[in-house]
Amino acid sequence: MRRVDTRSRQRGAALLILLTVAALGAASLFIGAARPDSLRRERELRNVAVVGQAREALIGFALAHGRLPRPAASSVNGAERAGPCDSEAACNGLLPWQALGIEAGDAWGKLLYYSVTPVFTVAPVIRATSFGNKTVLTRDSHGAVIYVAGYPVCAPGTPCVAAVIRSAGRDNFGIGLDGRAQANASSTNIDEAANQAAVTDFMQLPLNADARAPGGEFDDLVAFIAPTQLYDAMARARVMP
Repeated sequence: MRRVDTRSRQRGAALLILLTVAALGAASLFIGAARPDSLRRERELRNVAVVGQAREALIGFALAHGRLPRPAASSVNGAERAGPCDSEAACNGLLPWQALGIEAGDAWGKLLYYSVTPVFTVAPVIRATSFGNKTVLTRDSHGAVIYVAGYPVCAPGTPCVAAVIRSAGRDNFGIGLDGRAQANASSTNIDEAANQAAVTDFMQLPLNADARAPGGEFDDLVAFIAPTQLYDAMARARVMP
C-alpha cells in the first residue's frame, strides 16, 4: 500500500471522481484542456464512452449472474476464465469482453484491463460480508498520493472498490487486439508503470503530457465500481439474498 495523506482524501475525491464514467461531461473538460489536438481529443472522449460501456456491462453481468465475472482467459479469448480466481493476483487481468457481449478494444485499439475483488466473483454476493479490496488513488497539487475511492484498510466499515476497469490510453503499455504487448514506456511514466503492475491500488490522474509532473506523463483512464453501487443495482434486480 502506498503512503497517502488521508486528511486530503476528500479534496482528491472531489476532483478525480469527475474523471470516472459517471461524469462524462466533466471528463471532457479535463481532456479538452490537456489535448489541443481535436482529433486526439475526440478519440479520448470516445475512450471515456468505451470504458463507461464496459462498466455498465459488468453491472449488467452481475444482475444476470448474481456476481461479477472473472478476468478473460487470455489476450486472444474474451471468454471468462474457467477456474475460480481465489486471490487478488488471479482476479487481475483483462476484461472478458466476449462474456460481456461488448467490443474487445478501447478507442486506441487496445484491450481493457480489469481487476475484481475475488469475493465478488462468487454468487451469491452478500452485502454483510462482501466488501472491495481495490483502491483508486490520485495526487494532490503538491504531488502527494491521496484517495479517490477506498481506504487504507479495506473492511466492512471502510469498504473499498469492488472492481476497476482501466484503459492504458494511446501511449505506453497496453495489449493490442492482436495480443501483442506495447510496453514502450519511459522512465518518466511512473504512475502508468505503477498501474501496469498494480493488483489492488490504481492511479487516476487528469491527462498529462508533462514528464516533469509528479508521477510523469499520464494518459490511463480508470473507472471503478463501488460496492454500494453494485449492491443497490443487484438489490433492485432481486439477485441478492
